[in-house]
Amino acid sequence: MPILNVKVSGDKDAAVTKKVTALLLDCTTRILKKKANVTAITIHYVPRDCWVVGGELLSEQNKNSFYLDIKVTDETNTKDEKADYIREVFTGFKDILGDLHNESYIYVEDVRAAAYGYGGRTQEFRYHQ
Repeated sequence: MPILNVKVSGDKDAAVTKKVTALLLDCTTRILKKKANVTAITIHYVPRDCWVVGGELLSEQNKNSFYLDIKVTDETNTKDEKADYIREVFTGFKDILGDLHNESYIYVEDVRAAAYGYGGRTQEFRYHQ
């Protein structure tokens, strides 16, 4: 039941949205072993003239970037799974966006089961059921 929030540099593009969604669903289900049917993804586009890395606009650097944060229930993934996930997602975004700035970030946030849920029920409640 993860939620993924993504920011992608550039103009809104349905083809990129579909590729990013496919990448994230694949990596999230295959590596982190999350269920696709309860995985939610939001994608926001940020113009390269509004994204600054190292004091320079991405447009000036002729680079692209992304930021991903994914919330997962604490203690459901190992350090190795999270490292594999970060590596494969970064590589996938590089394939999709090209000219990817190295300062593109992925944050796997472990959220307490008692403080995280969907459908009006916490993950802690679901665990005990």
